[in-house]
Amino acid sequence: MRKTLIALMFAAALPTVAMAAMPEGPGPMGGPEGHMMMGGPGHGGEHGPRGKGGPLSQLDLSKEQREQIGKLMGDQWQARKDLVKKYLDKLPAAEQKAMQDEIAAGKQKTQADIRAVLKPDQQKKFDEIVKKQEQRRAEWKEFQAWKAQQPQKAQ
Repeated sequence: MRKTLIALMFAAALPTVAMAAMPEGPGPMGGPEGHMMMGGPGHGGEHGPRGKGGPLSQLDLSKEQREQIGKLMGDQWQARKDLVKKYLDKLPAAEQKAMQDEIAAGKQKTQADIRAVLKPDQQKKFDEIVKKQEQRRAEWKEFQAWKAQQPQKAQ
């Protein structure tokens, strides 16, 4: 069971690696890569953490090619996310909860470590960004709950 849990955690981390390799430019949702994650793909434009040094930057892709590749990678990320969820749902509830708690603790530690590197004015801005992200997540969760309660329209 321990090997299965480790494999699932590894599989959950793979989308992060895939997203790091995504090309710059608009993503499948129209915005910069369609994500609202701090430090994620597309943030910082050409001067962000990845800059122009991504693996696909050497291919001199057209805007259309970047969009197509971005969509393909987004689809791959979603498929991988669904696959991980499928196997996570098979774990007993106690192990699912333990894994969620461990992931949350890791996230909090990373945020604290990042914050410790920042200057006081940067820390204030970082705290604002984290707060906005939490608000967006709460709104999204609320929307999903509302959406699940709505009757399905016949198509």
